[in-house]
Amino acid sequence: MMSDRKWLTDPDEYICTLPEDTQKIAKEELGEDPNTRNKTIKAFRDWVVQNPRIINCRLDSRFLLRFLRGKKFSLKHAQDSLERYLLLRQTYGVLFSSLDMTIPMMEDLLQLGFGFACPKRDRKGRRVIVARPGVFDIYKFTNADMVRYTGIVCETLMEDEENQIRGFVYFADGNGVGLQYLTLFTPKEAVRLVKNGEKTVPMRHKEVHGIGVHPSMKFVLDFGFSLISEKIKKRVKLYSNINELITSGNFDPEILPQEYGGKMPMAEMIALWRKELEESHQRLLKHDEMEVREELFSPKAREGAISALKKNGTCGSEEDPLCGVMGNFRKLEID
Repeated sequence: MMSDRKWLTDPDEYICTLPEDTQKIAKEELGEDPNTRNKTIKAFRDWVVQNPRIINCRLDSRFLLRFLRGKKFSLKHAQDSLERYLLLRQTYGVLFSSLDMTIPMMEDLLQLGFGFACPKRDRKGRRVIVARPGVFDIYKFTNADMVRYTGIVCETLMEDEENQIRGFVYFADGNGVGLQYLTLFTPKEAVRLVKNGEKTVPMRHKEVHGIGVHPSMKFVLDFGFSLISEKIKKRVKLYSNINELITSGNFDPEILPQEYGGKMPMAEMIALWRKELEESHQRLLKHDEMEVREELFSPKAREGAISALKKNGTCGSEEDPLCGVMGNFRKLEID
């Protein structure tokens, strides 16, 4: 029964504490103003409460605004995104749930600097996420470790309203990544991960800067480009090395670790990032209490089909190559 449901967080009255320049960006890029924001939050929250498919969810404004801002205040698109997010938390498992930073493998990846956010924002006030896949030892770690750690990073950063509005910049170092990394995911798994991630995780990807991509990985890169939207594809810039990036003028190198031309040693950045992860740790674990009634979604929606949840949980045709996310992906589950 509807009255039997509980909520992870209670409804609240949103009080805007954002600086004027951030509010201006929200208005110009997202169509957000006090009237639109307040009306849409209320409509979104009422929809969640009345939705028989949702058993438990956060009702606080900051959480709901993740999805509204990610979809530029299109209520229908935000609803679809939230439903997909909640559903895939249960059916995808490793990507969205049990995001526990104290798992030994997560600790190891943190210490290696596999992925972290630089403490200083760029000139446009955006957080810069450093990705170093070359330190990922495929003989020690699993694809589940990679996906779970990425989930921890994303969930931690999405809580911040400045990040929700200003978006993110990525710096990726491809040095050390070779053909052996292709064994981590099958092409089908890669498609499902990228497509579901882009459709479900409400992060604004503003710029991507990559260095050190080995020529032997060009076909892999081309495959990756085929998976992302044209909008994001245009935001990707590749450089042969860090010096080319620095001299391009496209990026402020002072933000990066000292090892990449910045001022602060990477170890200090990782230590500061660890504190952010510690602050978000309990909240991320509490997210596992969010729940939907899986039986009220179509089979393809439960499997993570990209075309699912477009119209009341329906999915595309059987021939849709993106229908059916579980299959081999079940292997990613941790016992």
